[in-house]
Amino acid sequence: MTTTAPQARPPLLSFDEALERLLAQARPVDGTEEVPTLASLGRVLAEDVRSAINVPPMDNTQMDGYALRVADLGGSVGKALPISQRIPAGKVGEALQAGTVARIFTGAAIPPGADAVVMQESVRLEGDRAVIDHLPAPGEWIRRAGFDIAAEDVILRAGERITPQAAGLAASVGRATLPVHRRLRVACFFTGDELTMPGEPLRPGAIYNSNRYVLAGLLQAAGCEIRDLGIVPDDLESTREALREAATDTDLILTSGGVSVGEEDHVKPAVEAEGRLALWQIAMKPGKPFAFGEVRRRSGGSAWFLGLPGNPVASFVTFLMMVRPFLSRLEGLSAVMPRSIPMRADFDWPKPDRRREFLRASINPAGGLDLFPNQNSAVLTSTVRSDGLIDQPASQVIRRGDIVRFLPFSELIG
Repeated sequence: MTTTAPQARPPLLSFDEALERLLAQARPVDGTEEVPTLASLGRVLAEDVRSAINVPPMDNTQMDGYALRVADLGGSVGKALPISQRIPAGKVGEALQAGTVARIFTGAAIPPGADAVVMQESVRLEGDRAVIDHLPAPGEWIRRAGFDIAAEDVILRAGERITPQAAGLAASVGRATLPVHRRLRVACFFTGDELTMPGEPLRPGAIYNSNRYVLAGLLQAAGCEIRDLGIVPDDLESTREALREAATDTDLILTSGGVSVGEEDHVKPAVEAEGRLALWQIAMKPGKPFAFGEVRRRSGGSAWFLGLPGNPVASFVTFLMMVRPFLSRLEGLSAVMPRSIPMRADFDWPKPDRRREFLRASINPAGGLDLFPNQNSAVLTSTVRSDGLIDQPASQVIRRGDIVRFLPFSELIG
C-alpha cells in the first residue's frame, strides 16, 4: 500500500510583494469625459489643466486704504493729499492725478500711476483730503498681476484627484469644465447561505450581512458606479451565473467569502471556470486569503476579479490596503498609496505576529495612540471605535513610547 504525501502549501506572499503584483496588472480604464467643475469633486483628472490668464489678472490692492505715488509724499509723513477718486472692487479707476490719492477697497485694481497703498488705519481724513501718517515702500500692499498664477502655468496635473480646493483653483482661472477619467464600474456580490439581510428574521445559524454594507459603502466613497447583486446561494452554478452577470459592462467584480478551498467555497472553482484565478495567501493580519483574477465577458474582453475574506474586519482591512490602491490605479490616479503619520504608541504590544499586522487604534487626548482592546478579525466594532490602522512590521514588538506608522481612516477611505 502506498500513500501520497500531502501537497505542501506555497509560502505566504509578503504584503509588499502581493501589492506590487496586483498594481503591476492595473492600467487606467479607457474613457474620459468633460464634467462641470462644480460636479468634479473626487474625480481624477485625465489631462493637465493650464491657466489661460494671470491670477490675479491685474495689479490690485490687498487692503482697504488709499492708493498714491510714494514720490508725492516727499519722504515724510503727515502730508495731506486731496482724494481724487473712489475705486471699489470690480471697478476700474482712472489714471491717478499727480499729488492726489485714490480711495480704494480690497481687491480693486490699482489705478495707473499709483505705486503703493497705505492702509486706512494709517490715514486721517480732513474734509476731502487724506493725511498720510505712514511712509510706504513702493509696491506696499499691492498684489501684482500673476502673483499667484501666470498665464500658461499648469495648475493641476493629470492623475490628481480633484479636491474642493482644486476645483476652486480651476474656477479661479475660469475653467467651467474639467477633463476626467470616467467612473469605475464595479459589480459586487456576497456568498454564504448563512447570510441574512437586515430587516429579515434572523434564523438559527444565520448572521446579518454586514460586509454588503461595508464594501458597498467603501466603493461608493471611492466614487465607483456600483452594481450590487446581493447574496448569491452557496452552489457552483449560482456562483458561475452571478459571475457572468457581474462581468457584463463592468471593470471589476468584488466578492467577500468563499475564496478558501473548503467544500462549500464555490467562488474559486467558479472563477476558474469563467476566467482565471490566482489564490494568494498574504502574510498580513487581518487578511491572508485573497483572490485575484479575471472573468470573461460574454461580449468579449474580461473584468477584473478580486475576492476578499469573509470575516468583516479582514474584508475591511484588505479592501483598504489592497483593493483601494488597485481601484485608484484603474481610475488613473498617480499616487495610489496612503500617507502614514509617525505617532507615539501609548501601549505595549509584546507578542507580535509573524505576519505584517494592521492594528486598529485611536488617537487619545495626549496625542498618542491607544490600541483597541480586541483585535479579533470578527470584531467590527473596532473599525468604528478606532481612528485608523497601525502598519506594524512582522514579528516586531511595540513598547509604550515607540513611534509607529499610523494610517488614519481619512487617508484610507474615499
